[in-house]
Amino acid sequence: MNTVCHDMVHWSRRGVRRRRFLRTASLAGLAAGSLNLRELVSLKAGELQQKKRSVIVLWMAGGPSQMETMDPKPDHENGGGTKAISTAIPGIHLAQGWEQTARILDRFAVLRSLTNKEGNHRRATYQMHTGYIPSGSVKHPSLGSNIVQQIGNRELKIPSIVSVGKPDGSGAGFLGVDYEPFFIRDAERPPDNTRLMVPAERHDRRMYLLGKLQNEYANHGAEELVNNHNSIYARAKEMITSPDLEAFDIGQEPESVREAYGDNPFSRGCLLARRLVERGVSYVEVVSNGWDTHADNFETVASLAGVVDPSMATLVTDLESRGLLENTLVVWMGEFGRTPRVNPRGGRDHFPQAYSALMAGAGVRGGQVIGATSGDGMSIKDRPVTIPDLFHSICHALRVNPEFENMSPIGRPLKIVEGGEVIRELFA
Repeated sequence: MNTVCHDMVHWSRRGVRRRRFLRTASLAGLAAGSLNLRELVSLKAGELQQKKRSVIVLWMAGGPSQMETMDPKPDHENGGGTKAISTAIPGIHLAQGWEQTARILDRFAVLRSLTNKEGNHRRATYQMHTGYIPSGSVKHPSLGSNIVQQIGNRELKIPSIVSVGKPDGSGAGFLGVDYEPFFIRDAERPPDNTRLMVPAERHDRRMYLLGKLQNEYANHGAEELVNNHNSIYARAKEMITSPDLEAFDIGQEPESVREAYGDNPFSRGCLLARRLVERGVSYVEVVSNGWDTHADNFETVASLAGVVDPSMATLVTDLESRGLLENTLVVWMGEFGRTPRVNPRGGRDHFPQAYSALMAGAGVRGGQVIGATSGDGMSIKDRPVTIPDLFHSICHALRVNPEFENMSPIGRPLKIVEGGEVIRELFA
């Protein structure tokens, strides 16, 4: 039992290696006579099932207007003339322009009562990615990095966290380079520099020489920097020599599938997201830019919806047809909403007090609306949902413990999610 106990405490603030945990839990259980073979098999099955869980975040950068997307107000002057359309949920309407999403809205839960205080793009984007407001003393890990730390597939040779589109500025923070997002500018093109420029034998000799030079540097006080650099190089080599790299080649998809998604950067990003989670990637974000509609709100949103609506609907139905939606959470959201009152430039300004999001898959019960705004859209009328509530719910869907703590560089333990609770209606 001494060896078992020693292994059982081989935990760190950076997380627990699943294989070690499974082995030690099995040994401890057998030694104590508390686990039979069936229970051990169940434990292993649960671990394997957890590895399959993924999330795809469809990020509407700039803050989408809830009035022209998921919470139209056609009977009020604040509605701006936006028409409402029927959906697959009887009595529930979306804004005109979202016909494809409306057709399959029974797969989604519509959150109409998100509420927050941050109305600055940079601060709100940071908070909607990390769960924390910016702080000068610490750079918080993104939720994606935390999720990958907990359930990322260690055997996968391509990155477990991928962002498609313009980077949002968040990253792994103090978790380190192992959990940094891998950025792809355009899914049409495979990642740059993903082939060896010299024969493998020559490449290995170069790496050996680099190692000797870096060891000298490490011995003079730069050990952590060198270790991070070596980790990046090792991961890059694993990636470019792995068959899993094919997941980034959407050109392998049939023409009919590519046409269904659409021929634009966001649509191609959605197709790439499906290919990545199919291969075992845990977290993918696909970015749609241009939602900061201080002017020409109605024309701009109509144009953006014409791209996002069919792509999102195709993504969800494609995941469902392949049996992937059961273990893949799809989240549509931005950093905040827009003012219900239209400004003199025909636009809507920043409005974090009441806005919308969509969730589907991974155990989320579709076909429902959670929360409501007032008739003029200015306030939450029913069931306010905070950002910690949303993050708790994402963690619940992925079977990640939101209370897990990492130790920050300043010696303070930080939970994945601080405060909040699971939105129980999502999983009822």
